[in-house]
Amino acid sequence: MSYNVILALLFGYLLGSIPFGLLITRAAGLGDVRKIGSGNIGATNVLRTGNKGLAAATLVLDALKGTAAVMIARHYGHDFGPWAGLGLWAGFGAFLGHLFPVWLGFKGGKGVATYLGVLIALGWHVALIFIVVWLVMAVVFRYSSLAALTAAVIVPIALYFLSTPEVAGLFVVMSLIVIVKHRANISRLLAGTEGKIGAKG
Repeated sequence: MSYNVILALLFGYLLGSIPFGLLITRAAGLGDVRKIGSGNIGATNVLRTGNKGLAAATLVLDALKGTAAVMIARHYGHDFGPWAGLGLWAGFGAFLGHLFPVWLGFKGGKGVATYLGVLIALGWHVALIFIVVWLVMAVVFRYSSLAALTAAVIVPIALYFLSTPEVAGLFVVMSLIVIVKHRANISRLLAGTEGKIGAKG
């Protein structure tokens, strides 16, 4: 692994590890978002505070972490090509940073928004597919976890046909990690005890 790749990973990790959900809710005087609902720092759990604006802001900022990591690394590592090299590594680093932020004892979110942000930078057309699938599943079933899991399964398949092997391979790995991070949600979905979108507490 080259020095530039390590730098791209580290840069992406540090950017991705910024816990916007926690920072935003604290700034709004709502305390520690990790003490409500699922204990997660992502937008879905922020929504459980009852503040849709803060949840939307968390979603956008967590996604932008992934997009910015890829775009900045691609800009400064342009000689590696637009679809491979530093951008992919920085995006993966941002994803890992959100999942395992050093500032929070490596206990972060589940990575869905940052996953989407990386996807926007590497394959915006497939990001649209992700968004459509997520919205349809969320509207029909009202489970954020089920919507995210379904979209995460479809994305690598779409990328196989619509992008490069490098990008598709990255999202195979990222989708598998998303699924593993949602294992508790999967158990609750099967048991019929999973919380629905918008439920407080």
